[in-house]
Formats: sequence, structure tokens, C-alpha cells
Amino acid sequence: MGDKLVLKNMVFYGYHGAFGAERELGQRLEVDLELHTDLAGTNDDAELAVNYVDAYAVVKEIVEEREFSLVETIAEQIASHVLDMFSVKQVVVRVRNLETPVGGFLDHLEVEITRGGE
Repeated sequence: MGDKLVLKNMVFYGYHGAFGAERELGQRLEVDLELHTDLAGTNDDAELAVNYVDAYAVVKEIVEEREFSLVETIAEQIASHVLDMFSVKQVVVRVRNLETPVGGFLDHLEVEITRGGE
């Protein structure tokens, strides 16, 4: 599976988390989306290509308009919607929470899931 379209480091603000304060205050989340598909088949025809503007909108709606307890669920929802809406063979979703309350210091917490291609 060699061809992929990548939307990297999309940044959103959402109200997610297992703790009340996380949901009340919200936090910044970063999302990477890899869409594995046959890019050679587009032949410079925008009608045949994956519409990455629509893919971005799907991610934005899920992260900014919905509420989840777990970043794992956010990643799963993104993958599920992308596979349903677009003609892709596989999707890889990475969601990074830059403000994870773990009682110490860390750069970020990241969840990565791969769906499709089975």
C-alpha cells in the first residue's frame, strides 16, 4: 500500500476528557490523517481524487463539535467516518493531546489507530 495522502498536524480545540475540568476548560488537540488510496488513478482529475477539504471538515466536526472521554474514541470516530465517506483502502489516525493531566511532565499523549485494509 504505497500511495497515501497525509493531512499532518491539524490543530483543533475540543472539550474532551475523562475529568470534569478537561471537559469544562477544553484543550488543544493535534490530528494526523493518512489516507491510503491509489493516487495514480486520479490522472490530474480533481473529481477522481480524495477531497482533502472534505476530509479536514470531517475531522474538525468530530473534534470540535462532539464530546468524548477518550482520545481513543476520537481517533476511532474519525477513522470510521473517513472510511464510510471516502474511497480509501486504509486510514491511519493519530490524535495528540498536548495537555494530558498525568501529575507530571510529558510532551504529549498520542493515540494511533489503523483501520481498513483487512
